[in-house]
Formats: sequence, C-alpha cells, structure tokens
Amino acid sequence: MSTTTTAPAGRYVDVNGVSLYVETHGSGRPLILLHGGLMSGEMFAPVLPALTQTRQVITVDLQGHGRTADVDRPITLESMADDVAALIGHLDLDRPDLVGYSLGGGVALQVAAKHPDSIGRLVLTSVYIRSDALDPAIAAQQAQVNGAAAEFMIGTPPYEHYQQVAPRPEDFPGLLDKLGAWMANEFDYTEQIRGLRMPTLIVAADADMAPVRHFSDVFALLDGGLRDGGWDGSGRPSGGHALAILPGRTHYDITESPLFAATVLDFLRATGEQDAR
Repeated sequence: MSTTTTAPAGRYVDVNGVSLYVETHGSGRPLILLHGGLMSGEMFAPVLPALTQTRQVITVDLQGHGRTADVDRPITLESMADDVAALIGHLDLDRPDLVGYSLGGGVALQVAAKHPDSIGRLVLTSVYIRSDALDPAIAAQQAQVNGAAAEFMIGTPPYEHYQQVAPRPEDFPGLLDKLGAWMANEFDYTEQIRGLRMPTLIVAADADMAPVRHFSDVFALLDGGLRDGGWDGSGRPSGGHALAILPGRTHYDITESPLFAATVLDFLRATGEQDAR
C-alpha cells in the first residue's frame, strides 16, 4: 500500500519501503527527471523553465539522495527502477516520458528494460553501458568511493548539498559506501539497450566521462548511425531513436546547457508527431 504526505516544497510518496521526495512543476504531458549520483532533483533547476513551458516536470530524489532518506537495502539500479515504476503507478501517470542523467540514466534504462509499458519515450544522458567504457584513471578514482572518503569531501558541492537537505545528514558516509559497492561491480547493459522498444535518445557531452565513440556504439545497438538516413529519413532507425553530442560540455555540466533542454524537447516533439501519423 502506498501513501502520500506533503512537504514544504514537494511531497513524499511511500513505495517499496522507501519514501521518495517528489516535486512537480508546470503542466502538460508528464516528464520525469532522474538525477545523478550524490545529487538530487534540484540539479535540473537550470533547465526547468524551458522544460515546463510545455511539460509537467516531475523530479524524484532517488534512494538515499537529496531529501529521500536511505533505507536498509543496497543501492542498485534495479531496485531504484522498481521504485520509479511504482511511483508512476501510484501517481496514476499514463506512460510519462523519462529522462535520466548518469546514475539516474542507469535507473531509467532499467525502468525501460523491466517495466517497458510504464513509460513513453526515454532519454539517457551521459550513461555508459559497460564498466570497461571508462578511462582506467577514472575507474581508479571511482574505486576509491567509500565512507572513509566522506571527510575529504567536506566543502564540496555534493557534501554541502547533502548536509543542507538530507533528512539524516549523518548518513553521508553510508551513502558513499553503498555507491562504492555498486560501482565496484562489473556490468554490461548491451542486451538491455538492444531490447529497447520505445523511442530512445542517447545524449552525451563531447568531453564526457566515457569517450564519444562509446555513445555512438550505444546508438549503433539501436540501429543508428549505420547508414545514410536519406532525403526522406527512411534510413534512420525505425524505432525513432536518436543521438546527440552536446558541444563544449562535460559529464558534470551537460544538463545545464540550454541545448540539453532544447534537444530533449525536440526529440520528444518529433517522436510524438511520428506516433500521431
């Protein structure tokens, strides 16, 4: 059974044993945004004005992040995807479009793979689908993520934000432990990408955490970028899939770009028109 309570700037929705903090902005067809690791729904503030011109935007703080308290279970993409799917059902949303960034993009991918009938279109931003896609130096940095690193993060934006908004600020080292344990696992989501049936947009920065060629390889799994699209577009991927590489951006500031909102909205509009034909 799910219950909903109000909070000063949003509300809490209880699903799957976790009380998710949710904010709703604007009106129109629902669009759910999922944030990155050590972040919260507030990370999308720079693009909310553009997105809410035509869409109802719902931001969700995932397990242990932002204003959502941690619970007694590991942090995994699969369990958080179940949370999001349950939230969609609780809010009685009709196949909302789903945008995920980094960690939230991995969650979005799992929602699409495990609960494909719950969402409409999918946008995966700065999501690498194999653990070997990272530069070894970056992978080595991620291997150092654990609770002991919390004291070294004091003063950083993720730490300060967590201290300001988390229901239990003292949980920060535990969150790092759980994220570190998750990142220590090797993974390959090739088959999940191949199995996507909803229109999917792959978005990355031209200086992202994984090389640009990785994201073009992901697009190729969706039958994209393999041939000339043709004057009439007949050579494009049949599922409406698309790829966008945003210039002058990195993994850490891609969602702040005005091009991010414009690209997402253009994709959603174009694939919506295809469905209408």
